[in-house]
Amino acid sequence: MAKIFVVEKERNADLKVFRVAKEREADLLVYEVKKDRDAKSDALWFFVSKEREASIKIFWTTKERDANLKVFFVEKDRLAKWNKSHTWTNRL
Repeated sequence: MAKIFVVEKERNADLKVFRVAKEREADLLVYEVKKDRDAKSDALWFFVSKEREASIKIFWTTKERDANLKVFFVEKDRLAKWNKSHTWTNRL
């Protein structure tokens, strides 16, 4: 379940994330769901407004080299998946 809270300071994050421009560059292909109950896997993200509701806290990095995870947002939920083997698999 990926209920995501975006923090403003890097030190408060569980994970540093970078949004890549091309699908092939991503570790994870993400689809943003509209309801929290639909956030059923690592790749289906629901953004929460309160930190206590989150399963993970992320910080958006501006540089790819600073990220623990590279993501690409897809247009359809069926396309959301891990693109590469990663240490964060099943941990979001």
